Formats: sequence, structure tokens, C-alpha cells
Amino acid sequence: MKIPVVQNGSQWEHRIWRVLRDLGAESRLVPNATPFSELADSDGIVLSGGALRIGEGAPAGNCAEYLDRLECPILGICAGQQFIAAHYGGLVKPAKVPEFGRVDLIVREPDGLFDGLPERFTVWASHNDEVVEAKGFRLLASSKDCEWHAFRHERLPRYGTLFHPEVQHTEHGEKIYGNFVKLCKQ
Repeated sequence: MKIPVVQNGSQWEHRIWRVLRDLGAESRLVPNATPFSELADSDGIVLSGGALRIGEGAPAGNCAEYLDRLECPILGICAGQQFIAAHYGGLVKPAKVPEFGRVDLIVREPDGLFDGLPERFTVWASHNDEVVEAKGFRLLASSKDCEWHAFRHERLPRYGTLFHPEVQHTEHGEKIYGNFVKLCKQ
């Protein structure tokens, strides 16, 4: 099971890689400029977060090509989530209330990404921007200050979380990545 982590500059990329590896996936960290041909046989991909200001048109290497050409599940974290939304016509803007630290998450719709998790739990957020419109996506989870904390595409295997499942302060973070690995096996 090959699930590379595409590096967009997050300080926690190594944690994503470690969790995936510990879950039995063959994972590696790859720069976001990695040629598509080197990722074409992936069973899934994680687009990490980073300091990219997606709402201001920040470049994200070859991430658009990965979204356009890969049929496997793709999970975007923080800026990766924002990039996925913007790529498919959504809107990313500065958050009315930026979130830094522990945030109470409410699961709005059952989905494989949150399988086996409670309706409410604490996650770690670290963002100035947020998705404010996500055409073609289903809302999966929100916080009191951010509606689009997690989503999935209506037709394609594309998922995103604004929060960071890889950070130890996120409850059930490893389970979320485990659920993503299961989605990659389907």
C-alpha cells in the first residue's frame, strides 16, 4: 500500500509519514514538485499543510496535476485541504476567527474518514485561512468558528481536513489516518 506524503511545508509532515508507516503503509516524504510519473502507482496520497496562502493564489508545486490525473484517494491537510477546495472551484479566504490550538470538532455527516469516531472530539488547528465555499463537496465536520473543517468530494475520492490529525493533541488522529488507509484499500 503506497501512500506518499506530499510536502507543502508543514512542520508536521514527518508525523504524517510516521503514522502512515506505523499503520503498515509504504510511505515516504516527497517534495510537491515531484513529477507525476513518480507517484502514478500510488494507492493514496496525503497533501500536507504548510504556510501556503491558497486564497492568495500561492503555488503548490504539482499538486494540481496530482488531483487531475490520480484516481486514488487524496487527503489534504490544512493548506492541502484548502488547495483541494480551490482546485475544484471552491473559495478560500482569511478566517473571520483564525484557529490556533485545541478546537472542538462536530462531525456533521457520517463518512468512512470518521468511521468509528464520536460525534464530537477535540482536534488541533493552526490556520489563518479557511474554505468558505466548497462546490461539489459534502460537509463532514465543523467547529464553532469554521464551517468547512472536513469534507469529501461528491464524486471523486478527495478528502480534506483543516485540522491536523497528525498532531498528538488531536483525539483519534491515528484512527482518522487508519480510516484513510482503509479508503485507499477499497
